[in-house]
Amino acid sequence: MSLPTIAILDDYQRISDGPFEELRSSGYQVTTFTNTLLPYNHPDTPQDAKDALVKRLEPFNIICTFHEGKDSIPGRMILTHETGVINRLPNLKLLLTTGPRNASIDVQALQARNIPVAGTGNSRDPKPRPKGPDSTTQHTVALILALARNIPQDDATMKSGGWQTSDAIGLSGKVFGTVGLGRLGVSVAKIMHSAFGMRIIAWSANLTQEAADEKARAAGLPVEDEAGAKTFKVVARDELFSTADVVSIHLVLSERSRGLVGTSDLEKMKKSALLVNTSRGPIINEDELLAAGQKGLIRGIGLDVYGLEPLLKDSGWRTTKWGESGRSNVVLTPHMGYVEAEHLEPWYEEQVQNILHWQKGEELTTLYKDNGY
Repeated sequence: MSLPTIAILDDYQRISDGPFEELRSSGYQVTTFTNTLLPYNHPDTPQDAKDALVKRLEPFNIICTFHEGKDSIPGRMILTHETGVINRLPNLKLLLTTGPRNASIDVQALQARNIPVAGTGNSRDPKPRPKGPDSTTQHTVALILALARNIPQDDATMKSGGWQTSDAIGLSGKVFGTVGLGRLGVSVAKIMHSAFGMRIIAWSANLTQEAADEKARAAGLPVEDEAGAKTFKVVARDELFSTADVVSIHLVLSERSRGLVGTSDLEKMKKSALLVNTSRGPIINEDELLAAGQKGLIRGIGLDVYGLEPLLKDSGWRTTKWGESGRSNVVLTPHMGYVEAEHLEPWYEEQVQNILHWQKGEELTTLYKDNGY
C-alpha cells in the first residue's frame, strides 16, 4: 500500500522540517506550504481563488494545520460545513491540528466522512513547560518597550546616518491598562508592575475586584501595596482608556469581543498613550484604529495581529508613513507572538507520532470528539 501524502499548512519558517524528516526519510511525500493563498472564508475572496486553494489541497491524504477560533484568523483554512471545503477534498483521510481544541474545524462533518481529527498537547503525557513568561507575553512586552523607547525608528535613523530625533517614554510609575485579565493579561501585567513599577488597572465585561485580587495572589503578588492600593485594580472601561499610559489587549476573540475597541475608546486615550494588541486583530475595529493612527490620536500603536493574515501588501498599515506629519508611531510584527522553534517543534513531533499511530491502526493522542477532546 502506498504511503499517504501529507500537507503542512502555513509553516512560514519551515520549523516542521526537523520533526517531519523521520517521515520524509521513510518515503512519505511531505509538502510544506510556506505561503498562504487568499483565505477561503473571506467574503472578498473570488471564486477562482477559492478553487485554487482547494486545488492545492485536493491531492493530499493528510492535512496538518494550526488551531484557531472560528473565523479568528481569516488567513487560515477554515474547515467547516459552511465553507464547503470538507466536501471538496475527496482524498482527505486524516486531519491534524495543534492544540487541544479548534473551533475552525467542523469535527462532526469530518467524522461523518470517517475522517479522524486529532490535536496536540496530550494531557496524559504532558511535557514540562519552562519556567518564566510564555512567548506571547515576551512579545507583548517587547512591543511596549519598542514603542516607548523608539527602538525601530532610532534603528532606522542610525542606519541612514542620522542621530537623535525624538524623546523616549519612561514607564516607571505610569499606568498599565489591560483589557482582559486572563492568563496572558496577568502575565504581562505582573511584568509591567514588578519590573517597571507600573500601576495596573484592568477591565473586562465580567471582571470583579474579588476575581482580580485572587489572580494577583495566584501570580505571587500582594493584593494591596503598603498604601492599601490594589495591585490589580478593576476600573470602568472609560476610566481604563482615559487614564492608562499603556493599553494592552488580552481577550479571547468571540462574537462578543469582535470590534469591541473602537473610536469612542481611542478618543478617550491620552495623546501620549501607547496601545498594543497581541491577541486577535478583530477585537479592535481595524479601520477605526488605522484612522486614529493616521490622525495621531495617540503616540504609538504596536500590532502583532490583524483582521486578515498575512497582512495584505497594500494595507494602510504597510503603506502609511508612520511617525511623520503628526501620525502615530507604529510598530508592526507578523504574528510572531507564538513563533518559537522550541514551542512549535513539539507540536509537529506529536503530529508525526499521530501519523504513525494512524498508519498502524493505533489510537490517536488528543483525539477530537467535537471541537475539543
